[in-house]
Amino acid sequence: MTCTSALRHIVLCDFLDGITSAKHAELVYEFSQLKHRIPGVRQFEWGPNVSPEGLDDGFTDCFTLTFDDAGARDVYLTHPAHMAFVEQLKPWLGRVLVFDYYPQEHPG
Repeated sequence: MTCTSALRHIVLCDFLDGITSAKHAELVYEFSQLKHRIPGVRQFEWGPNVSPEGLDDGFTDCFTLTFDDAGARDVYLTHPAHMAFVEQLKPWLGRVLVFDYYPQEHPG
């Protein structure tokens, strides 16, 4: 098993029922802009849950950030732009789940 150098930072969000589509779009946009404001964020992806399995546990949106390495992730976590965004996001979140990993490849 080999490990790629990139670090994935997964953020699952359960937005509050009262969030408007305009506020949701604004938050997604602001999250996407962190890639341009914080060094070391290689990629940003987002998508709403579309699974028919019903195993989402209420999480509605998935955000994936790819970092060059753990050091870049650590810069992101304490960066003023990220901290400001978190404060903007908090009032609209019921729950959040964060999971970081290095993608693994299995031979064959």
